[in-house]
Amino acid sequence: MKRLLISLALAALAHTGAALAGTPIAPDNKNLQYTGRIDFSAPAAPVISWPNTAIAGNFTGSTLSVKLDDERGKNYFNVFLDGDLTYPYVLEAAKGEQTYLVGQGLAPGRHSFLITKRTEGEEGPTTFRGLELADGGALLPPSPRPARRIEFFGDSITSGMGNEGADNGRDDLGKDKNSFMSYAAITARALNAELHSTSQSGIGVMISWFPFTMPDFYDQLSAVGNNDSKWDFGRWTPDVVVINLLQNDSWLIGRDHKLQPEPDAAGRIAAYQAFVARVRQLYPKAYIVCALGSMEATKAGSEWPGYVTTAVEHLRKGGDARIDTLFFPFTGYGQHPRIKQHQANAAKLTAFIKGKLGW
Repeated sequence: MKRLLISLALAALAHTGAALAGTPIAPDNKNLQYTGRIDFSAPAAPVISWPNTAIAGNFTGSTLSVKLDDERGKNYFNVFLDGDLTYPYVLEAAKGEQTYLVGQGLAPGRHSFLITKRTEGEEGPTTFRGLELADGGALLPPSPRPARRIEFFGDSITSGMGNEGADNGRDDLGKDKNSFMSYAAITARALNAELHSTSQSGIGVMISWFPFTMPDFYDQLSAVGNNDSKWDFGRWTPDVVVINLLQNDSWLIGRDHKLQPEPDAAGRIAAYQAFVARVRQLYPKAYIVCALGSMEATKAGSEWPGYVTTAVEHLRKGGDARIDTLFFPFTGYGQHPRIKQHQANAAKLTAFIKGKLGW
């Protein structure tokens, strides 16, 4: 027994020595490239909460480890190495502070990494504690950022809820939620645009599956529930804004009659128009796409696309010339869109934006 304890102690010491021999990279290193609404109140402990938040960089060394402090142990992240976006290392964050080895046996020379948050604010915040490279490894200057910028305001469709679930299976599991493969992220990559995803599953314009709506939520720095944090809109200005909301309103108002007194058509149009007008106020020069779909809100006979169209017509009559509508058709599939449907929606949106802006 004593020999076993000694062996375990030596193994632990060897592991500790290997960790100490590595090259730590602090979260406030100037060569780390962050994208998204990130709380830098403590620069050495940035807090990540929004879907598709990203950290990227270039480095040398044979290994790469990521240090995270996850509040709830419910978040998932993608880690892509050397530009291969097909097969990510899927990191399931445990509760508390942990170090995750995500790359090993790497060849000598320059490498790149991209870390993206697959999940949403409802899974809780994650504090990024930095990286660890192999002994002698170094963090290199980052690659240039894309010149274009696009922001999405949306719900579970935009967040990618259930998009990796089986076609005949559940679509509400955290492991099957991958915002990187949402139509929003696919579109951004196709347009070579930097992405902000301001989205939350279950959210609506007039009513949500919880006690706050997008007009309460859109201006937060933190995506964790309804809170008093404030995003500084002067920090990042998109060229294109896509708004894909009203799916949850269509269920909770049109189907379940949960909002009382229930708004009539004029009230629904006015509520949607008011939110779009607020986005326009924030981004006076952006091209705005008022989208809807591809779930039941765009099925044949639905009145909800008409509300979007009428609101946009009102805004155009008021002098807004840089706004349009786009509807993703309902395919008949009764659950959240899977990746193949996100890809189809992204292709339609990408072509639409290219046609309008010449991108």
